[in-house]
Amino acid sequence: MSTAEHRRLTPAEYLAIEAASEIRHEFHDGEMFAMSGGSYWHNLVKDNFARSLGNRLAARGCTVVTSDQRVKVDATGLYTYPDVVVFCGKPTFEDDIHYSATNPLLLAEVLSDSTEKYDRGVKFGHYRQLPSVEEYVVLAQDRVSIERYRRQRPGQAQISGPGRPESWILTAVTDPEGTIDFESLGISVPVAEIYAGVEFSSPSRRP
Repeated sequence: MSTAEHRRLTPAEYLAIEAASEIRHEFHDGEMFAMSGGSYWHNLVKDNFARSLGNRLAARGCTVVTSDQRVKVDATGLYTYPDVVVFCGKPTFEDDIHYSATNPLLLAEVLSDSTEKYDRGVKFGHYRQLPSVEEYVVLAQDRVSIERYRRQRPGQAQISGPGRPESWILTAVTDPEGTIDFESLGISVPVAEIYAGVEFSSPSRRP
């Protein structure tokens, strides 16, 4: 990402600029950041993943959309465009024109060299502030690697105890012949579907 504006903007100013812009921008703390387009492999992993989820969720009242859907984190003021967004039930929006969603159930990002640190750290910190989010998924595009973070709320069996805060449990899958479970959705997806058609620099990394 690159800084698109140096003076601090209000959210209303950002939304007005974004409505007229031909490119997408992330917004936080008065600053806009241009979001660069993903590589072919990035887009293939993203679309494969969205399709795999959508095919399994079509009859479950869930909707899967990709990176043109803006999400707002009310608690931190972040506006952003996750690579994959899943809603189960009716989506809610900040506005009346259905642009800024506020209640995703699952969010996913496909990592790149320029965004990996941000997606794993600061951005995940924002996403954790969305009460509706139950799972966060990061997918590599240069190797078979899927990491799923599952929210564990206070009082759940695994972490119950006085004053225990919620935590996030990591499940990592690197087996090309494995599957990845999404507990919040009640489905499992073969890793090979997510990486179908993706070529890696090393033949040993190919699924």
